[in-house]
Amino acid sequence: MFSTFQILSRKISRIPFSLVFLSILLTLFGIALLYDAGGGSWYPYALPQLIKGIIGLMLMFIIAMTNIRTIFQQSYTIYIISIGLLIATFYVGHTGMGAQRWLDFSAFRFQPSELAKIALILALARFFHSRQIRAIQSFNGLVFLSAIIFVPTIIISKQPDLGTAIILIILSASIMFSAGISKKIVIFCIASLAVTAPILWHFFLRDYQKNRILTFLNPESDPLGAGYHIIQSKIAIGSSGFFGKGFLQGTQSHLQFLPEKHTDFIFTLLSEDFGLMGGLVIIITYMLLILRGMHMAIHANNTYSSLATTGIMTMIFSHALINIAMVTGLMPVVGVPLPFISYGGTSLITLFIGIGIVLSLHIHRDISLPHTQRIIR
Repeated sequence: MFSTFQILSRKISRIPFSLVFLSILLTLFGIALLYDAGGGSWYPYALPQLIKGIIGLMLMFIIAMTNIRTIFQQSYTIYIISIGLLIATFYVGHTGMGAQRWLDFSAFRFQPSELAKIALILALARFFHSRQIRAIQSFNGLVFLSAIIFVPTIIISKQPDLGTAIILIILSASIMFSAGISKKIVIFCIASLAVTAPILWHFFLRDYQKNRILTFLNPESDPLGAGYHIIQSKIAIGSSGFFGKGFLQGTQSHLQFLPEKHTDFIFTLLSEDFGLMGGLVIIITYMLLILRGMHMAIHANNTYSSLATTGIMTMIFSHALINIAMVTGLMPVVGVPLPFISYGGTSLITLFIGIGIVLSLHIHRDISLPHTQRIIR
């Protein structure tokens, strides 16, 4: 028993608490904003988010204490399970707002596409860790790599969930780039995407997704329809000033002009309440979290840890960047939540699971993995 206590104490002493603190801080920001979104009430958003946050913290700690070899060995298993859950949504999934993305277990509702992000990161990290770059760039290696990436991406795009599909592509690109894959392959992938863009537009994008892109180019073309969200968001942000209108004092949000203020447009709610200063505080907090994580990725002792940490930090970065860009009119609205802050139990718990994996990889950094080949320097 004493030996187990010593091992646990040693692991806890190696936790980079700055990463934990910044994650909790963002979550607390989110709960405060959800309290505002609920009209100054813990229901229906703030209290459920607090409960999910506590569950996420518990899972984060459990995963952080889990041996890195266990995570490494189960990477492909987690990926296969995630694919199975994604397929299950087409048959027994719950439909909401025109999308079939959730599995309803009566006690809670689960969104498999959130787990798919973590699963893809772990699968790609193990794939690159276990193979030499030359083998990966062979025809067979590229086919297998493409299958890992595009199977979940295509399934998720059919739900439909364009935002998550884009995130998966970004995650894959960041891990491939970090793994040192040939520039020729990267250029080929970009060129292929450009060539197939018209096909994607005509045969894969739904009408409302096309409208979002067209509205991004000219929101005033349909101010009461497709352009309504972004126009109201710009009004709220533009009228907030440097320090905002004050907590619970936002006019666009509390007069019900701002839609989805607890999910996709929560950064707009933040800006209206706390102004430019509040937005900068959140952005700086994200930057500190991501820089701390990337520092750990660069100094990881094996390829798997380095790439998995890079993928998880990219996931947080891409979510924050896309969400803030879309609510400020710099990108089309694609339904990407603000990490740790937007309302959503599955998203919040998945983020804490991701942080738990990063912590585990750092805590157990002295443990060797098979076929270790350090790529990032």
